[in-house]
Amino acid sequence: MSRVAFIGLGVMGFPMAGHLSHAGHDLCVYNRTAAKSQRWLEQYPGRAADSPAQAARDAELVFACVGNDQDLRAITLGEQGAFRAMPEGSLFVDHTTASATVSRELAAIARQQGIGYLDAPVSGGQQGAEKGALTVMVGGEEDDFRRAEPVMASYARQASLLGPVGSGQLCKMVNQICVAGLIEALAEGLHFARAAGLDPAQVIDVISKGAAQSWQMENRYRTMLAGEYNHGFAVDWMRKDLDIVLDEAGRNGSRLPVTALVNQFYGELQNMGGGRWDTSSLLARLDAADE
Repeated sequence: MSRVAFIGLGVMGFPMAGHLSHAGHDLCVYNRTAAKSQRWLEQYPGRAADSPAQAARDAELVFACVGNDQDLRAITLGEQGAFRAMPEGSLFVDHTTASATVSRELAAIARQQGIGYLDAPVSGGQQGAEKGALTVMVGGEEDDFRRAEPVMASYARQASLLGPVGSGQLCKMVNQICVAGLIEALAEGLHFARAAGLDPAQVIDVISKGAAQSWQMENRYRTMLAGEYNHGFAVDWMRKDLDIVLDEAGRNGSRLPVTALVNQFYGELQNMGGGRWDTSSLLARLDAADE
C-alpha cells in the first residue's frame, strides 16, 4: 500500500479517490471547495488537506483530476502548489483532460525537482469512475508508469502507456474526436427516424446488431429519446476538450472539419442554456429547430 494524495474531487475525482481509499492506500485528499472534501470523508476513510502542498507533502504518488490547464498549473505551481512540497522521488499522475503542451511544461519542471510525471487522462465518464472501470491513456517514462499502474488499477479496467509525456493527452484528443462524431451521427439518426415516421427505439434495436453499433448507441439512445440530459459528461467540458483538440490540430496540420462543426453545435447548445446538459443533448438542438 502507498501513501497517496488525490487533488480534485469533482464528478470523476470523487469516486476515483474513493476506490483508492477502499484499496487500502493511506490517502489524503484536497479539493478547492472544502465542503466537498468533508462530504468525501463522510463516505471514505482518509484525511483532508487545506492545500495541494499539504496533501502532497508526504505522498509517494500524487494524483490530480481538475478542470483545465489553468487549474492544473494552479494546483502544481501555485503558492500552495503540490510541486512545492512533493519529496524527491515522488510521482505526479495527472488525470485531467488538458493540453499536451501543459503536460510537457509541467513534466519538465517536475523533472528538475526530481519528481516523476505522467499525463494520464481517462475515458469512461462518471459511470466508469463510479464502477472503477475507466480507461487510462498515459504518457511518460515506463518506470513511472509501472510504478503507478497497480495503484491506478483500483479504478481502471485498462491503463496503457502510449509514449512520452503528452502522448496520453494526444490519445484522449483522438477519443474526443471519435466520440463527438458518433454522438452527432446518433442524434441525426434518431431525428431522421422520427421524421420518417419510424419507431426510433425499434430502429436502434435493429441497427445496433449491425455495423452501426457503438457504446453511445447502446447507452444513450433511450435517454436521448426521452429528452433526459442530466447525466454524463457536460457540454461545457466537451467544448473545452474540443477546443484543445482543434488547437492541437492547428499545430500538427490535421484537418478536422466534422469535429469543428460538432464543436460549433455544442456552442449552440450552450446558447440554449444547455452547458450542463450531457453531451448526448445534440439531439435537443435538432428537436429545437423543429419547434
